[in-house]
Amino acid sequence: MVLSEKPLARTAAEALPMVEAVEKAGVANMVWYNYRRVPAVTLIHQMVAAGKLGKIFHYRAKFLQDWTISPDVPQGGAATWRLDVEAAGSGVTGDLLAHCLDTAIWINGGISSLTAMTETFIKERTHAATGQKQPVGIDDAAAVLTRFANGSLGTFESTRYARGHKAGYTLEINGEKGSLAWDLHDLNRVQYFDHGLEGAQRGWTNILVTDGDHPYLGKWWVPGLIIGYEHSFTHQVADFLEGLKTGKPASPTFREALETNRICDAIIASGKSGAWVNL
Repeated sequence: MVLSEKPLARTAAEALPMVEAVEKAGVANMVWYNYRRVPAVTLIHQMVAAGKLGKIFHYRAKFLQDWTISPDVPQGGAATWRLDVEAAGSGVTGDLLAHCLDTAIWINGGISSLTAMTETFIKERTHAATGQKQPVGIDDAAAVLTRFANGSLGTFESTRYARGHKAGYTLEINGEKGSLAWDLHDLNRVQYFDHGLEGAQRGWTNILVTDGDHPYLGKWWVPGLIIGYEHSFTHQVADFLEGLKTGKPASPTFREALETNRICDAIIASGKSGAWVNL
């Protein structure tokens, strides 16, 4: 069996032989997109699949950080390899947006086309291994417009230049019957707006995702006791092992994660050309 960190590879061209290899060998495989296993995010997935929002109009997500603003931060080496294009393949697109995109296509279906802006704010950094200044090849920020196959519109943003944000991942989905929202900084809660309620009762509801009938929570503590970010990895291992037992592979498999690589490639290409890219 093979479990890979995300994204599956630096590019889809590099990822495809990995997909073909595990499928030819017939070995179980999975990619670590752990945000799918945050119980609140899984609950959102279930509610959308059950039609609670009806027709989806909008999906928006952003992932904000601020740790690379200083020009003194080096690139390369064990600590800052994410800033080295040769090691990482891309910047915030492959590192942060990949999470947002995987969650989005899991919840809302495939992306049919996109256009993107990308920017590298600091053009040169010292390489940690050589001590020499060299050009920065990764994207520091990305803003993406998408069209989903179901007709909805998507907006995605990621940056490492948002002061005050260390891991600001949020998502919101708007549909004809209501809306759902989630914030990593309050990861056990789902915000839900149900338009089906009477007008005087209509408003955003705060769902604390800790009950035994919520995703994964029946395996943990008594209702009302929260769990943390680290438990999403425990859930992913549990799902992987359950897939081995039942013969139904846990998602995302290498084949499924290849699609996220393709979308990331399209974002990088569009960021350079400014054109819409069909997927």
